[in-house]
Amino acid sequence: MEPHGAHGTAGASPPSGSAVAHGVTSATADGSLAAHSNAEFVDLQTHTTASDGALRPSLVVEAARGAELVAIAITDHDTVDGLAEATEAGEALGVRIVPGVELSTHFDGDELHLLGLHLSDLASMRDALAELREGRVERALRIVDTLNRSGMPVTMESVLREAADGAVGRPHVARAMVAGGWVRDFREAFDKWLGWGRAAYMPKAPFDVADGIALVHRAGGLAVWAHPGDLATPARVARLAEVGLDGVEVLHPSHPPYLSQKLFETVEKAGLLPSGGSDWHGTLEGARRLGGQLVPRAWLDRQDARVQRARVARQAAPAEG
Repeated sequence: MEPHGAHGTAGASPPSGSAVAHGVTSATADGSLAAHSNAEFVDLQTHTTASDGALRPSLVVEAARGAELVAIAITDHDTVDGLAEATEAGEALGVRIVPGVELSTHFDGDELHLLGLHLSDLASMRDALAELREGRVERALRIVDTLNRSGMPVTMESVLREAADGAVGRPHVARAMVAGGWVRDFREAFDKWLGWGRAAYMPKAPFDVADGIALVHRAGGLAVWAHPGDLATPARVARLAEVGLDGVEVLHPSHPPYLSQKLFETVEKAGLLPSGGSDWHGTLEGARRLGGQLVPRAWLDRQDARVQRARVARQAAPAEG
């Protein structure tokens, strides 16, 4: 997870970003990757204060309306606690909310972020996530202890204060470090202390991707590989499809145009679903802008159809026992 600051928060900012410059997407009849045209757009990865975002869920929805998005997915890390507020705001503002979550899983020894989209059984997901959130607290405690032993007197209380009621993570530690005056900004916190390979970096406890996919499916959702970069080779995508992967996040701020095109072709050949999102955390800093990836509504329509087919199949299946 990359650092995201709490500074420069945005309200209803107009969409801008890589997809506009790249000219890579449009809502063609079949949802294919094509040149930009007048169309309706969605954003299928956003974060709120329920985890490490800078804005409350209702404010993220307000920003989505200002960006003229017809739908957004709320995909907070290891929690679905922001969905009720977001859904209420979406109903009032005319923005569809796709219930989601982002999970940190492991595949081939590396971390793989997995989006669960279109969740319908939030109770079962919430119960399963409780254990994962406990692991986040334990990880934060180890990070704080390491910082303390390195001479930085940041406290766990200050970290939890930054997290409020959200799922605690490295960005909250970074905020506490900035607030205490021990680092200048988020970038310094991650570059010197919290980033991979740095003194206070702590890996998450392993959670196999197959288990993550099964968890998403039990909650009625689709499992999507988030911001895979060039790791989503045809061979890896095929292996993950065998254990139930439904789609891949093709459009993401970290993906240059050539890679998005390559990922789209890989996903189509594998019979999976394309997805895309800004990974917006409510800030004006950096390349991430709400709606900036111009994800076509046609991709959401394809996901909806897959969800409906899966639900019909489950209803038609004979009861166990």
